[in-house]
Amino acid sequence: MMTASQTAKQIIRTTCPRDCYDACGIAVAKAPDGRIKVLGDPDHAVSRGALCGKCAIAYNGAYLDPKARLTQPLRRTGPKGSGQYEAVTWEVALAAIAEKLQAIVAESGPEAIWHTHYTGTCSAIAGGFPQRFFHRLGASEVDPDSICNAAGHAALGYLIGTGSDGFDPRMAKDAACILVWGANPSASAPHRHKYWLKETPAKVIVIDPVRHETAIQADLHLQPFPGSDAALAYGLLHVLVRDNLIDQDFIDAHVIGWDEIAETTAAATPARTAALTGIPEADIIAAARLYGSGPALLWLGQGLQRQPMGGNIFRAIGLLPAATGNFGKPGAGLLFLNGGARRGIDGDYLEAPHLRQNERQVASHMDLVDLLNDRQRVQALFTWNINIAASNPRQADLKKTLQSDDLFHVAIDLFPTDTVDLADFILPAASFLEFDDLVLSYFDLTISAQAQATDPMGDALPNQEIFRRLAAAMGYNAPELFEDDAVILDNLARQVGQESFAALKESGTVARWSKPVTQFPDLVFPTPSGKIEIASEAAIEAGLPRVPVANVDAHPAKGLLRLLSPASKWLMNSSYHNDPKIAAKLGPEHLVLHPDDAMQRGIANGAQIRVSNATDSIEMIAEIADTIPRGVALAAKSRWPKLLPGGKSINALNPGTKADMAESSSVHGIEVEVVLA
Repeated sequence: MMTASQTAKQIIRTTCPRDCYDACGIAVAKAPDGRIKVLGDPDHAVSRGALCGKCAIAYNGAYLDPKARLTQPLRRTGPKGSGQYEAVTWEVALAAIAEKLQAIVAESGPEAIWHTHYTGTCSAIAGGFPQRFFHRLGASEVDPDSICNAAGHAALGYLIGTGSDGFDPRMAKDAACILVWGANPSASAPHRHKYWLKETPAKVIVIDPVRHETAIQADLHLQPFPGSDAALAYGLLHVLVRDNLIDQDFIDAHVIGWDEIAETTAAATPARTAALTGIPEADIIAAARLYGSGPALLWLGQGLQRQPMGGNIFRAIGLLPAATGNFGKPGAGLLFLNGGARRGIDGDYLEAPHLRQNERQVASHMDLVDLLNDRQRVQALFTWNINIAASNPRQADLKKTLQSDDLFHVAIDLFPTDTVDLADFILPAASFLEFDDLVLSYFDLTISAQAQATDPMGDALPNQEIFRRLAAAMGYNAPELFEDDAVILDNLARQVGQESFAALKESGTVARWSKPVTQFPDLVFPTPSGKIEIASEAAIEAGLPRVPVANVDAHPAKGLLRLLSPASKWLMNSSYHNDPKIAAKLGPEHLVLHPDDAMQRGIANGAQIRVSNATDSIEMIAEIADTIPRGVALAAKSRWPKLLPGGKSINALNPGTKADMAESSSVHGIEVEVVLA
């Protein structure tokens, strides 16, 4: 419960809406003079009174600092990138934007107006309501998931029909084994690392090329060379079959295509799998036996599918629960993400696609530079909830493209990011502390209230209010474009079983169901056949193999290293780098090298190095550690380029090569040369 010192101030309970598995509870202490301090909510079941260290710093730092925030609409007055802007009123800004959009629509059609967005906030209205405006406009969209997890969703769609219907984490109490494959909870889900994995009676296996904190604390850590995961999956399956740990009755009743993988499975002996992956035979056998020992949960990390064959890797790993019958019973299941629809959220109500009167045009983030250079296709760009200049491929090319005077660019953000610096109009967004909304964890099956704790800073507005006002400036009159937050929140609350949003605010966070729910309880899967489709006709139609293959990416050419750039312990994607305390925690950009690779190149710990490929080159500091396999280099992603000495981050080396499915990112397949600077 709250302490006496906390209750002396007004305490407002809210929820962190960041792109993180945890969805932590927050208690905002508000003093009589209006000043606030952001604390952890001690009554929250997941975070238990503690905020993640990075969130606690940023929320009490840059988020409350008017000098760090955008607080007024701004109009560009000088060359793009010069920082020359003038403050204008909302009325002036929106009228000018509307006039420009209407001119483009009249001359080239609404399809020439594009928008790109992602998870700057994961709250329901701020993330979904703006789509109503873009549907009514008829604008085109850069596929949000193509920068992140589209390959995984596509792969699981072929196999089990969905990537957004995962296990209930409360099932951990019934599991004999939890297999965490390609996720690093210690960085991206700190409270799952600190509590959930430690408190389960299950044995924990981690499969990851990086020996991170969660891997160190696991009962067993398998460390494959990147790109060998599909071969490892078949190797584990071989042991399960050999040791009679499969559920043949389940396979016969609920799986299509089992016989079609028999030959590949038989060939994937522990010896062959060890040679392909770099994992000792004994560990492969031990992991398979642990997974096959009883009910098991499989957590598939998002970074895992950001590889050249990431989709195939997901299909191959998905063979494990299919073979062992790990669906439809307590302690069993697979999780990539848990979406809002699982809890009853009507996405069509939230985003109103019926307002669209044309066919939606979609492109991949991997093609964004070329797309934005084509004036036949793109004349205007909105960026909201995203910092593409930090997170997208071909960083230098994208910056040059965004500097084009004939590309009309509107940026909506809390902070002056690299992307915002290149906009024609900058519109200040409110932070999650400044408006009510609904938050749905993509791990737990919970519903949380995001409660307004303070007024928006300066003239900032929530995303949804910005687009309401822009719709009015455009002369639109569809009622969906002007629906009030309070009405939407009550409707969403009722969709997920709550009496009202006010009632949810009183509770803070609630479970959608009082008891743990089984994944696919009736063992009917949302595939065309209603079964698990190891053999997929839909995959064939997409030009993919009928069944997952046991392939391995080629090792880097002589002298090159495979670059991994996962989440940072101190950043939330590209958020927080502008907070001075976070920047101090980060220090200069480091590249981790295996001791053998460093010795071969004559590189000592702390040396200045140049990291390069055909896309670009950057200078970094070498860090020598045996936490990665030989042949791999490791650097955390998503720093702001403009805050780095050379104006480039590690993502400058990303050429935008696509994964095998859904035109998604394969950022973990990049190869680089590393030499002394």
